[in-house]
Amino acid sequence: MRIFLIGYMGSGKTTIGRLVAEQTGLNFVDTDSYIENQQQKTIPEIFAAMGEEKFRELERECLHEVSELEDMIISTGGGMPCHFDNMALMNRSGETIYIRFTPEELTARLKTTQIHSRPILGSVPLNDLLPFITKNLHIREPFYNQAKFIVGGTDEDIFRQICEYIHLHKKTCHI
Repeated sequence: MRIFLIGYMGSGKTTIGRLVAEQTGLNFVDTDSYIENQQQKTIPEIFAAMGEEKFRELERECLHEVSELEDMIISTGGGMPCHFDNMALMNRSGETIYIRFTPEELTARLKTTQIHSRPILGSVPLNDLLPFITKNLHIREPFYNQAKFIVGGTDEDIFRQICEYIHLHKKTCHI
């Protein structure tokens, strides 16, 4: 069983993914951490040294590798579903779950993080964050909406919905 968590940065894919994995007994991998470990560089360092295009190629290679792993919750980078045939590959390889938030919710969530450590947002002034996210989410959402299951609400609601989805589809979640 493979569960791919997709959604915009700041949607909680990694945090919720870890909790779901713990609850279900599945393993967990975050694709950004996977790439950082392989490259021995942080995502911002990879972007700075190699550019976004090379990073997207590394993401694709990573996706092909993690798509072979069994019993996994896989937290993907926010842009991963939007490049190459990544979304189709995820849908073929497992269950895809889109963690959906509005641009306003994402802006509020991201403002509480180290926003300038995120390469895509690093140069965006805080006053321009909402319009930037709104525009970027509009571009990405057609890919995200190809997910097999879409969840929203509070982090607790999302956690519960994902566990219920796993329970209904694979009978592995003990909630």
